[in-house]
Amino acid sequence: MAPDYRARVEAASQYLRSQISEFPSTAIVLGTGLDALISSVSVISEIPYVDIPHFPVSTVQSHQGSLVYGTIESQPIILLRGRVHLYEGYDANTVTLPVRALGLCGIKTLVLTNACGAMNPDYKSGDIVLLKDHINMMGHNPLEGPNVDDWGPRFPDMSDPYSSSLRDLVRRAANDARIPIQEGVYVSVVGPNLETRSEYIMLRLLGADVVGMSTVPEVLAARHMGISVIAFSVVTDECSLEDLQPISLDDVLAAAKKASPKLISLIKGVIRLI
Repeated sequence: MAPDYRARVEAASQYLRSQISEFPSTAIVLGTGLDALISSVSVISEIPYVDIPHFPVSTVQSHQGSLVYGTIESQPIILLRGRVHLYEGYDANTVTLPVRALGLCGIKTLVLTNACGAMNPDYKSGDIVLLKDHINMMGHNPLEGPNVDDWGPRFPDMSDPYSSSLRDLVRRAANDARIPIQEGVYVSVVGPNLETRSEYIMLRLLGADVVGMSTVPEVLAARHMGISVIAFSVVTDECSLEDLQPISLDDVLAAAKKASPKLISLIKGVIRLI
């Protein structure tokens, strides 16, 4: 951890508190192609990332760069429209700076979304996967370096990284809305290339159902700070180990867009129950 990291997080947090007097307890991070949720938000204010001190700005076209304060289902909410990734050249501390700043602002629940590839043959493009665990294959961890004891313990427990009680609420919301969901294990890799056939086979053998290039650093930072986490992966490509097909970003975005209405309905249902 860089010596000035704590100061950068605190500066971002102080700025956000100056802009939002009563900070919500729930925040949502919108992943690749999943920005449509903004249509369900009654927006009170929107702050570009470039205006927030030390906030990293995405270099990926499919990721917007703003923090939205508003309400969903009459509940106050923070939305992060887009995230940054290790593959963009950011370090793990910078990737998780937004989560750290929100933690200092007092959020208690973090809802993460992402687009993913599926190795599990039972998963199909457009499926929503409720994450129950993860495998970190990034070779990086935002908890490396000196620990900030005010934020959390040196050795945080990870026996329940994706809150079991919140996952119960998701199942209830899914049942109420009659939305089928999968539950699985997410493996995070650096990217930005997609995996080779042999890599997909290896990741499947390790016990992963889906693979992506985000989320896990944010989970680690959030859990370190005592923030409860739930995460949804939208399957945008089927990584068939027998018949692997090429895929483009346009394909990913199209699949995410198709699945968005289900995810929006599910998140709205969960927000009502939290």
